[in-house]
Amino acid sequence: MPDLILYNGKIHTQDPRFPHAINGIHATAIAVRGDRILAVGSDSEVRSLAGSHSRQIDLGGRRVLPGLTDSHFHFYDWSLNRKRLELASATSLTEIRAQVGRMAGKTLPGGWILGQGWNETRWPDPRLLTRADLDELTPAHPALLWRSDMHLAVANSLALQAAHIRAETPDPPQGVIDRDANGQPTGVLRELAINLVREVIPPPTEDETLAAMREGFAALHRLGLTGVHDYRIMGGQDGPPAFRAYQRLRSAGELDLRLWMLLPGERLSQAIETGLRTGLGDDYLRVGHVKFFSDGSQGARTAWMLEEYEDTPSCGMPLTPMDEIADAVRRAHQAGLAVAIHAIGDRAVRELLTVFEQVLGDERRVGAAPSAPHRIEHLQNIRPEDMLRLGRLGVVASVQPIHVPDDFPMIERSVGGRGRWTFPFRDLLAAGVTLTFGSDCPVADPNPLLGIHAAVTRQMQDGSPTGGWYPDQRLSVAEAVWGYTMGPALVSGRERDLGSLTPGKLADLVVLDDDIFAIEPLEIARAQVNMTILGGRVVYP
Repeated sequence: MPDLILYNGKIHTQDPRFPHAINGIHATAIAVRGDRILAVGSDSEVRSLAGSHSRQIDLGGRRVLPGLTDSHFHFYDWSLNRKRLELASATSLTEIRAQVGRMAGKTLPGGWILGQGWNETRWPDPRLLTRADLDELTPAHPALLWRSDMHLAVANSLALQAAHIRAETPDPPQGVIDRDANGQPTGVLRELAINLVREVIPPPTEDETLAAMREGFAALHRLGLTGVHDYRIMGGQDGPPAFRAYQRLRSAGELDLRLWMLLPGERLSQAIETGLRTGLGDDYLRVGHVKFFSDGSQGARTAWMLEEYEDTPSCGMPLTPMDEIADAVRRAHQAGLAVAIHAIGDRAVRELLTVFEQVLGDERRVGAAPSAPHRIEHLQNIRPEDMLRLGRLGVVASVQPIHVPDDFPMIERSVGGRGRWTFPFRDLLAAGVTLTFGSDCPVADPNPLLGIHAAVTRQMQDGSPTGGWYPDQRLSVAEAVWGYTMGPALVSGRERDLGSLTPGKLADLVVLDDDIFAIEPLEIARAQVNMTILGGRVVYP
C-alpha cells in the first residue's frame, strides 16, 4: 500500500520502460512507499493501489522529473559563503567597492571581510581588483575576495600582512603572487597562493557550520536539487571539517541531501591507509572520488593550453606534474578509489588522457577497480581527436553547461576561434562520452534549470547571442535533463538507486510549474520548482 500517490501529471521517468504506452497514454502517476518508488503508470493503475492512509496529490498536469543532482558543487564553502559578500551580480568595480564599504561599516574592527563571485570581464573597465582598490575601504579589516572561478583572489594589505606576504615572499608551489613593477605584491593571488591567506582566516565554529548547512539544504530543495557531489577546493583544508559536520547531521537525522563527498588529493595516502573506498556509506552520505588538479582556470589564464592565449603570452600552467598524477591515479585505482581530475586547458586534457590510457590499459595492475568510473572535471577545452580517446576510455566528462553563457565573452578574448573546441557537448556525446552536469557553485548559480537552459540554448537569459554560441553544440531538453539525473547516478555508481523514476529506486522527484519539454527553450530559465520530494518526503514547500 503506498504512502503517497502523485497523479494527473506528466511523468518524465528517464527510464525507457516507463512511461510505457497504454492505449497511447503515457505515465501520469507515481506511487511511493517508504523511501522507494512503488509503481509508475496511468492514474487508474496507480490510484487503484491506494489505501485509507495513502496521501494523494493532484498534480494538475504539471511536469515531474527525477530528483536533480549537481555533479560539481562546493557545498561546504557555498553554505558558509552565503553569510558573506556575494559579488556575482556586480557589474562594475564601483559596485564591488560599495558592497565592501557597507560590509566594513557593520563589521567589528579586526573582523575579516570575505566575499566571492566578482568577474571583471562584465565590467566597463575589465581589470583585476588589487589591494589598492580595497585598502582605503578596509583600514581596520583584513579582506579576501575570490574571483568567480575561485582560482584567483584579491587580498587587501592587512590580509597580506596577516599571511606574512611581502616582496621577498616566494611564490608557493602551484601558486603565483602577482607583483608590481617594484616587486611589491599587488594583492592578486593565483591558485594555491590563495591558501597563504586562507590559512590565517579564523575557521567557523562547528555550530556555525551546521547552521549554514541546514539553511543550504533548504535553499537547494527550492531549486529541485536532491543531491550534490561535494568538491574539495585546492589545498584540501575543508575536507575534515566538512566530513565531521556531515556525519553529525546524518547521526541526528538532519542530512537532507544526498551527498557524494569527494576527498582531497592531498589526503590520498591517508585514505588508502585507512581503507576508504569510493562508494562507502549509506543512501545519504558516501565517500566519493578523490580530487586532483592538473591545471588552473581560463579566466585566470592558468588553464594549461596547447597554444598561447590570444591576450596573454602564456600557455597557462600545470598545477601538478603529470608523473605525479599518473602515480596517484594508479595507486587510487588499485585501492578502489575513483579519481576526479580538474582539467580546463586542452593540453591538460590531452596529458590526462594519456595517463588514463596507461593506467586503465595496464593489465599488470592489482586490486579491484573502483565501484564508480573515473572522471575529468570541467573538460572545458578539448580537441576533436581527444574526444574519441575519451569515449574509448569510459572516463566520464563532468561539465557545467551554465559556464557557457557565463564565460563565452572571456573565452573569445582568451582563445579566439579556438572557442569552437570549448564546451563541445554535442561532439562529446557523438564520441560516446558520458556527460554528467553540475554548476561548480559558488562559481556559478546552482539552479539546475539555468544549467538545462544553457545546455539547450547556449545563450544568455536575454537571448544573446542570436541562435546560440556555437549552436551546433546545443543539446535537447531530454539530454540536458539526463545530465542532471542519470549522469550523476552513473558517475557515482548509483544507477540502481538513483537517476530515474523506476519502481524500486529511491523516491526522489521534482514537480515543475511549467513543462520544460513543451515551452520555448529560452523560457526554461524562468521555470520554477513547485515541489521537491526526497526519499518519499516532501521537503519543499
